[in-house]
Amino acid sequence: MFRATSLSLLSCYVLPLLRNTLPVASWSTFVVPHTADQDDTPALTAALANFSTNSTILFQKGTTYNIFTPIKFPTLTNVEVVIEGNLTYPTNITAIQNIVASSSYPGAWFDFTGGSNVTLQGSTDPEWGWIDGHGQAWWNINQQTNRPHGWAFNHITNGIIRNLKLWKPIGWNFATSGSQNIHIYDNVILAVSDNSSAFPFNTDGFSAGGSNILLESNHVENGDDCVTVGSGAINITVRNSYCANGHGLSIGSLGEGGAVADVENVLFENVVMVNCLYAARFKSWTGGNGLARNITWKNIAFSNVPFPIYVTQNYWDQEDGAKPNSTSVNNTHIEDFLFENFVGTIRDVPYVEGSCVTDPCWYAVTNATGKEVIILDLYPNTTSNILAKDIFAKTETGARVAAMCDPTTISNDVGFVCQDGPFIPTKDLEVECIHRLEIGGTVLKDHTYNI
Repeated sequence: MFRATSLSLLSCYVLPLLRNTLPVASWSTFVVPHTADQDDTPALTAALANFSTNSTILFQKGTTYNIFTPIKFPTLTNVEVVIEGNLTYPTNITAIQNIVASSSYPGAWFDFTGGSNVTLQGSTDPEWGWIDGHGQAWWNINQQTNRPHGWAFNHITNGIIRNLKLWKPIGWNFATSGSQNIHIYDNVILAVSDNSSAFPFNTDGFSAGGSNILLESNHVENGDDCVTVGSGAINITVRNSYCANGHGLSIGSLGEGGAVADVENVLFENVVMVNCLYAARFKSWTGGNGLARNITWKNIAFSNVPFPIYVTQNYWDQEDGAKPNSTSVNNTHIEDFLFENFVGTIRDVPYVEGSCVTDPCWYAVTNATGKEVIILDLYPNTTSNILAKDIFAKTETGARVAAMCDPTTISNDVGFVCQDGPFIPTKDLEVECIHRLEIGGTVLKDHTYNI
């Protein structure tokens, strides 16, 4: 099976490769000019053709740049984009919507279209290097029409994204479609609303596509997937990170409209999940095709999470309307899924999560008690080798932890009694397990489990 070592090699060979391929003698630096109260994008884009190779493009510290229109980067070779100043989106919602609706919109506000040896670097200065999306104004009026995506780091070979800080982004943040050998680390995304009635919809943290992608030491507080891995992704590692308020460490959604999915060799490891709707999640649509295989979620600490482990082949998107009634016998197949060493608390008290706009809520599970540590919502003859082991959870109310699983849909011992009822591990039952739950270095509680 795929292990972290296969991608931890990125830190051994990608970074030296980047350093060794950046020629010093012919290096150029372009300091992005700024004009008060005017759009700074045109001056930058006019100069990009002259700084697309062996160059630094610098947003300098002490300046707040007005990125009032999207930036579309040409194909870059040996280029670093350094954001030491602050960047601001327009505050005029209508102006942004008109741009997004236009035929010339590139697909993201910051659009990298391809290249090799590209670094996107922020600042470690706590006051500078922030990108302000002014998302709160959108959330306050629940405006979801013609919203921009943030950063498309697509079709890049050998790339780095580090130390970026996003403040109240409007929607979707980072995507790496078609890229390979990418290291993404030490980034901060803060998509947190000032009031509970204004939810930050679709503020996905990282959409990991492409191959050989390493994400580590990132901090995400948002209202959707912390990390999502989509079809076509291979060799993805997510580790040593923090996620709050969102929808978990997700595979998918896959197979919408009968699409053929292909995801393999994904590892989520050493991640803290706080106040999230899900911790580990797989989602595919009824009627989908293809295969997801060799996916591991390991060493996951969770606090106040209603669905710590959730696997469904019945996904749907409430934005598309009512849940479809599919009669298709096809489903995206699942092979070699491992959930290992989960420790935390299940939120089993009544509540409504902010993304709920339907009745029942889109995340409601028929016949669930709210006390399940794991839910396997599967179709027969579509899965092989699913295993959950070393799962230690406690409900907030003190009620017994449960599971949901249909034994007619599995083909192996999944590590617990497959039933709709109490969660009972099937191995090493006669042991007493003591686990300490730490969130952010703070010991929350020592849990003792008599299994």
